[in-house]
Amino acid sequence: MSISECLAKVPDVEIDPDGTFKYILVRVRVKDGEMHKDVVRGTKNAEYHNRQQSPALEPLGMECKCLGGGKIEHNSKEKKIRVFGESTAFGKADHSVSVEKLKSVFSDYEITWSDDTK
Repeated sequence: MSISECLAKVPDVEIDPDGTFKYILVRVRVKDGEMHKDVVRGTKNAEYHNRQQSPALEPLGMECKCLGGGKIEHNSKEKKIRVFGESTAFGKADHSVSVEKLKSVFSDYEITWSDDTK
């Protein structure tokens, strides 16, 4: 499997189907390589979410670096996602990058972001 095929197997977005929860923007990189992609991860259960990403990707020859985080408010009924705030542990992610990733998966949603903390 080529490096680009390995990266392609890593989903751009994995978030809970509803609710308000923490998220992180993660750079997934091929170990000792230059190729990478940024992905969004967020669940209510992931208080220390960065630790959950690396072990799953290491067997694929990938490594992760958290670029920052915040919160996501996901309303699947109204098809709306709001990205805001910052991670206490990792600082604020570039929400505009996160929103572009979310739009690629939730193309029929209204997706907004702000630097507000609430």
